Amino acid sequence: MTAGSIRRFLAGSGGIVVGTAVMNVCTFGFTIVAAGILDTASYGAFFALLNLLMVVSVVNMGLQATAARRIVADPGAVDVVERSILRVGYATSLAVGGALLVLSPAVTWLLQLDSVVPALVLAALAVPTTMMGAQVGILQGEKRWPELSWVYVLAGVPRIAGLALLWLHPGESVALFGSGLGYVAPVVLGWWVLRRPRHTHGTGPVTAEPVEDSSPWPVLREALHSAQALLAFFALANVDIVVARHVMGEHDSGLYAVGLLVAKIMLYLPQFVVIVMFPSLATAHERRRAVVRGTGAILALGAACTLGVVLLAGVAADLLRSEKLAAVAGHLWLFAVLGTLLSIIQLLVYATLARRGRFSIALVWLALAACVAAGATTSTPTGLLTVMISTSAVLTALLVATSLRADAGSVGSGDDGSVGGVVPAAPHTD
Repeated sequence: MTAGSIRRFLAGSGGIVVGTAVMNVCTFGFTIVAAGILDTASYGAFFALLNLLMVVSVVNMGLQATAARRIVADPGAVDVVERSILRVGYATSLAVGGALLVLSPAVTWLLQLDSVVPALVLAALAVPTTMMGAQVGILQGEKRWPELSWVYVLAGVPRIAGLALLWLHPGESVALFGSGLGYVAPVVLGWWVLRRPRHTHGTGPVTAEPVEDSSPWPVLREALHSAQALLAFFALANVDIVVARHVMGEHDSGLYAVGLLVAKIMLYLPQFVVIVMFPSLATAHERRRAVVRGTGAILALGAACTLGVVLLAGVAADLLRSEKLAAVAGHLWLFAVLGTLLSIIQLLVYATLARRGRFSIALVWLALAACVAAGATTSTPTGLLTVMISTSAVLTALLVATSLRADAGSVGSGDDGSVGGVVPAAPHTD
């Protein structure tokens, strides 16, 4: 491969693959190393806080999905859409951080924390986490892959400094703060590259006014609708650690958290698929093919990685000299299966948001309720893992069938009500 071809690869969607890989390696490397530094109880508390931050980040994801969809739908009014999204992003990030500050005593009780300090750190990190969503959505919608790649790189590398802090001062608060360093640098870069909005983008016509209403309130409403949909997904993906801390002892819930590292890696490893595919998911005549290709890519990657976990789990436990990892090594491949299923569900949820669907989101909420109800009856890590895999497998099958059926009529025909192959402004059912 020549230097020129490498540059072209990195300047395109290939840069997203590299950027998300760097982010995931640093993020999960931090979490894995933290498992060796913290005691079992502190690590369980840290992992629960991290999962709650992921749930809170649904607002981030809602802003991202809204920004990307609106820019794809209205490429002739990018500057108007950008300004509106950024205004909503700044206001929403402060509101989310303030709400978590007020709710910090409740968070302390929910996660059974020893003090309110970790909950306060959580509230502070929610501000840059939320703002990052608006910036990433704009870059994603405009397909500005090089800038977006650097945002993802900066979402990972600062966590290396966080490990140094954790080594000096072990504890769940420092661990959360060290991990959260990866949310600050990307926001600074995002502000820099978006300080002057683009005036036109893509092949769409240049319009004096946007096709969709891009004033703050409609944007906020769509972002909140997307956020509640993503809340259902991220609550489903993270509810098991909360259930574990209530139905198991500290030791068993800590071991379950160690196993969940593999599930989270498998959930976020194919993240580049969702990022690159979303503009196609937001275009009616490309959506069905994007769903099929995206699902196939995640399945292939998941199968390869699950095989790797089967072969290397014991070796990794020996190399890291981790008793906690050795205790769950025999079940790690099941966590890999769970993470793969959740990654496919994530792609299908974004496909639903791209077409403004509703029925599929109701299925995710029902699956969440089923996991909570069935999980509450378990008392062991294996029992809870069985509940999560079974529910996720059924949900995946239902979402695939629903998505393909909903998109079948729009292939090449635009009979979903779209204009020029772009999703309509008004939401519709699946």
